[in-house]
Amino acid sequence: MRKYWEISKTYMKAQLVWRADVIFNMFFTISKILFAYLLWGIIFRDKELVGTFTFHGMLSYYIVSSFLSQLEMSEGISSEIHDRLRNGTFSKYLVIPAGIERYFMAMELGVVLFYLIFDFMAAAVWVFVFRIRFVFAGEWQVIACALVMTVLGMVFMVQLNYFLGILTLRFEGIGTFLMIKNNLVSLVTGSIVPLALFPEFVVSILRLLPFYYVTYLPAMLLTGKCGEEAVRGIVIIGGWCVLMQLVIRAAWKKYFTAYDGAGI
Repeated sequence: MRKYWEISKTYMKAQLVWRADVIFNMFFTISKILFAYLLWGIIFRDKELVGTFTFHGMLSYYIVSSFLSQLEMSEGISSEIHDRLRNGTFSKYLVIPAGIERYFMAMELGVVLFYLIFDFMAAAVWVFVFRIRFVFAGEWQVIACALVMTVLGMVFMVQLNYFLGILTLRFEGIGTFLMIKNNLVSLVTGSIVPLALFPEFVVSILRLLPFYYVTYLPAMLLTGKCGEEAVRGIVIIGGWCVLMQLVIRAAWKKYFTAYDGAGI
């Protein structure tokens, strides 16, 4: 485990080189919350409730979901694997004394830990600036479940992006897969519109998908809603992580023979 922690620390330090990325990451977090404030301010002008949300409850949800969605930064893994497989430099991951998938998980951990404080600062500033009566869960069990679910959700996203990356061994180009994944994730993680406002039959279907538990449900739990789904959510996202790991192993075993270390 020590070597993976060293990898995480290396990537934490590496983020200091890309100071502009830190600024833009905070800007995107702030812009999401600002958009929500303006949009829902108009919608709530003549209403006390929209669905089960009050105005401050809705803004609390957006602050938490924006914070969580900005922490999920594994998208670059698939592009990194794709590019290195295409140009023949993927071999560097085959010779280092670390598992390839665990290497990328350690890399993601380092990046997340670095940005954690900045995303928290951005969220806290908006609570103060707009004087939001922040709604937060009061039961420690629910908070604990939300944190566990968040970690499992990030693990799943790393697995998904890793899997899409190694599909380069089979399809050479994965741009279409990434486009579908990015558009799907934006909608079904609830980062655009809370899924609670969707028709119930749609929500029932989304509960079967892992993306429901990546951002939306943890954000709902942390803002004091959907407490009855906490334990079930951990079981479901945990099951998806196990399933995705099996898919990754099968794909690697089947397609890695196509890689000869000289590009594809």
